[in-house]
Amino acid sequence: MIILILGGTGFFGKSIMDSFLKEKLKKFKIEKLFVLARNTDKFLNEFPEFKSKKIEFIKGDLKKIEKLPFADIVIHAATSANQTHYKLNSSIERLNIEKGASNYIKIAKKIHKKSKIVYCSSGAVYGKQPNEIDKIDEDFPFQKINKLTPEKRDYAIGKRNAEEQIKELGNSGFNVAIARCFTFYGDYLPKDGHFAYGNFLNSAEQGKDIRINATHEVIRSYMHADELVESLIKIALSANSNCPVYNVGSDKEISIFDLANQIASNCNVRVTKPKNIDLKKIDLYVPNTDKLKRLLNNS
Repeated sequence: MIILILGGTGFFGKSIMDSFLKEKLKKFKIEKLFVLARNTDKFLNEFPEFKSKKIEFIKGDLKKIEKLPFADIVIHAATSANQTHYKLNSSIERLNIEKGASNYIKIAKKIHKKSKIVYCSSGAVYGKQPNEIDKIDEDFPFQKINKLTPEKRDYAIGKRNAEEQIKELGNSGFNVAIARCFTFYGDYLPKDGHFAYGNFLNSAEQGKDIRINATHEVIRSYMHADELVESLIKIALSANSNCPVYNVGSDKEISIFDLANQIASNCNVRVTKPKNIDLKKIDLYVPNTDKLKRLLNNS
């Protein structure tokens, strides 16, 4: 089988390529990867480990590209996760998400009629998770998001709108699925962005104290990149015209205070945090993954 990765130079794309080159995907009989990226030369200079005869890079912008090769599986993971970009101009980033989906769909209608397509969405589409909901499931109604910060609101809107476009593609008879992705860790997780896990690890590896700025309880859960990759492929193989939706992530919650302490203990550094922590205020972001577990166990 052949996989086409849209947005191949991000964490998802690098994780898929890494698993493929380490032969962790042998059971899926994957023989080749196509990887779409806007600046392939720069990427390969920075990550030469991905130079391989089994990986073919395609230079292009998903919002503008006019053709793509056929692939048995298409993994659409082309979304900027750079929070700085969203803070500077969140509406532009929202449009990038929507245009990337709409332009791909135009191409898919010509080339990917027989492909299995999975769109990498986000748990952000649900809106703020209520404190009384321990784990949010796929049927949970989308919450109002007008009170979110502009960058979080526009990201959620962009993903919601892209999901609708993918579902419409399914209504046209295409094999599609949606992966609502939560939080992850792995070798290629950025260590200089807005990902708490990466930032904590970056500080610890440099021998610096881990600094927590949150003044309230923050609960997350983390799936390893290898499990993420296998989940995306299994979801793609389950794709059909009904567009199944799966939460992707771990259901084992952890406070970021506990996460920081675990990393600090392993690296022999300290954790610093604000003196006054409001434990009654909770930022919860944990999925119910029962549906995904059934898929992984039965396939």
